[in-house]
Amino acid sequence: MFFEIVHQSKKSRARVGRIHTAHGIIETPNFVPVATNAAIKGVDSTIIKPLDVQLMFCNTYHLILHPGSSTVAKAGGLHQFMNRQQPIITDSGGFQVFSLAYGGVANEIKSRGMKKQEGAILSITEEGATFRSYRDGSRILLTPESSVQAQKELGADIIIPLDELPPYHQEKKHILRSFERTHRWEERSLKTHKQDPMHQYMYGVVHGGVDPILRKKSCDRLSALGFDGLAIGGSLGKDREELANISTTTARFIDPAFPIHLLGVGDLESIERCIPAGIDTFDSSYPTKCARHGILLSHNGPINITRSTWKNVHEPVSTVQPTASYSAAYLHHLFKAHEPIAHTLASIHNIAFMVQTMKTIREKILNNEI
Repeated sequence: MFFEIVHQSKKSRARVGRIHTAHGIIETPNFVPVATNAAIKGVDSTIIKPLDVQLMFCNTYHLILHPGSSTVAKAGGLHQFMNRQQPIITDSGGFQVFSLAYGGVANEIKSRGMKKQEGAILSITEEGATFRSYRDGSRILLTPESSVQAQKELGADIIIPLDELPPYHQEKKHILRSFERTHRWEERSLKTHKQDPMHQYMYGVVHGGVDPILRKKSCDRLSALGFDGLAIGGSLGKDREELANISTTTARFIDPAFPIHLLGVGDLESIERCIPAGIDTFDSSYPTKCARHGILLSHNGPINITRSTWKNVHEPVSTVQPTASYSAAYLHHLFKAHEPIAHTLASIHNIAFMVQTMKTIREKILNNEI
């Protein structure tokens, strides 16, 4: 398993690379769709395969709660369980711990307050995070060691150490305390991983909020520990502008020999802003969430197929399959009639669009246009 740079742009830090894994090669830059529960909502794995989705993101937190990582292990790991033979990345569950404690990034930023879900998160200590399952109320302790063990059982190609995501609006002393603890957690995670590396990469997660000095310190500390790659995580700001600024600044602190992943960000605007800084992969549920609301991605901007303007348009609205096989009027009808196939068609369209977009971006980098 290794990362190779095929071409370094002469125009920016953008590069075309190849991440070699036990389940195939990931060409970079690349978009990574999210399959939270080992499934992209409304789209089956046999349909995803011909779309050339080279890396898929699954959620450790949700899979621990159901069906349980040990159940997935007995099935032969995620690849066998979900009938996917291409690479998979799993997260640690740390982001969900944050969401339980503060109500999610958007809520916290908008309210500038704590939106703790009553009874969900019990404690965050040096040992780990204790919370109650949203499924049955059982008490669960997630530690750096247990998170890694769960990801060993899931068997993903790339795994993430347990980290804490502090809220955007927090006093500096609390940010510093969280910063130090999350790096201790990551070091413990890496130590556990190295006891049995299997076929897996582990990416360290860069923290530091919107403070460039802390971001640089995090990059230096994690690079020295011996992670296989680095992921840019933590609080990335209050809007897309601040997100792009801190993400690109952080990427420039990272040794270019590392593959760089941007956690939880995958909208087209952010991707276009971040690729020139040398970021290689982006995971997001953005395309499939858009699809469920009737939004089809296109090079001319998003198309809201639910609007009445499409009711009598009897030509395809896109050249991307499978929506290219149907008229805009028919797609509009499916959404208005609440037919489940509407979400499936739109999801496949948006994933295929992202795959094609990333291929075009790689070609532009090879031509030194980015």
